[in-house]
Amino acid sequence: MAIEKIKISKKEKELIANVAELVLFNDDINTFEFVIETLIEVCSIEPLQAEQITLVVHYKGKCGIKTGTVNELKPEYNEMINRGLTASIE
Repeated sequence: MAIEKIKISKKEKELIANVAELVLFNDDINTFEFVIETLIEVCSIEPLQAEQITLVVHYKGKCGIKTGTVNELKPEYNEMINRGLTASIE
């Protein structure tokens, strides 16, 4: 089986390089309900997905929530921090 080479334009490479991820970390302070509510309100995540993310964060210690550019993720990151959650943009 031959491997096909795919050409990626300079602009596409820049877009790929600028992709970041908003990550939520586990803490012993906030309740499941509060974290779920925050994910729904701040990140526009569906309730079922917010529940699943909360469980992953609880058991694994962290979970990626969204991807985008740093500028796209910054407002949601700031609001999560303002609400007392532990998050980062990676």
